[in-house]
Amino acid sequence: MIKVTVWNEYYHEHESEKVREVYPNGIHSAIAEFLKTDENLLVRTATLYENNLTDELLNDTDVLFWWGHMKHSAVPDELAQKVQERVLHGMGFIALHSAHHSKPFKKLMGTSCNLRWREDDKHERIWNVCPTHPIAKGIDLFFEIDKDEMYGELFDIPKPDDLIFITWHPGGELMRSGCTFRRGNGKIFYFQPGHETYPIFYDKNVQKVLFNAVYWVAPDVIDPEIISCKHPESPEQAYLK
Repeated sequence: MIKVTVWNEYYHEHESEKVREVYPNGIHSAIAEFLKTDENLLVRTATLYENNLTDELLNDTDVLFWWGHMKHSAVPDELAQKVQERVLHGMGFIALHSAHHSKPFKKLMGTSCNLRWREDDKHERIWNVCPTHPIAKGIDLFFEIDKDEMYGELFDIPKPDDLIFITWHPGGELMRSGCTFRRGNGKIFYFQPGHETYPIFYDKNVQKVLFNAVYWVAPDVIDPEIISCKHPESPEQAYLK
């Protein structure tokens, strides 16, 4: 059983009728709903609005989804530090859309994570450039999303371990839209689609990518001792005892 927590700010849905029309119960609930169709996943949700990502829940999470946009600065530094430490010890982390500017993602990347963006209500074409990667399993050469916010290069992130998807926009922009990273003992996947005013998380291709991502970033073991700084005896000394 993989324990998944879907975190969302949950402020757009309270402040915008347009967003509520698309995600009446919140983006986190829409994501959790399709993930719950997999009996191998135990799915919980948490939001900034409800302030309910507790230490107990975070420490009981194998894979953490993070959707953020308008309230990055409101996330406590202490929470961002705890998320980073959990990833270093093995928790999987999936950053969605504007979570590129979230505190946990920026701490894990060590860069500004800035990019170019524009709201223009146009379609985008997401190219599968690494079809042998487990996250791309079952995804065709490309798929299209009817409308999304334009995110484009330059995207100030470290060189990804794996570049799985590249998005093309009608304005000519390109975006490294599906990237993996390893930090400590944890695995990270950033996925660009997901603006709050579009029904992107109902798209079957997007859902397939996220299902695949859960299984890829999920740890075999989360061990807080793995990267601890200690002064142990040598293996030879232990053997001779």
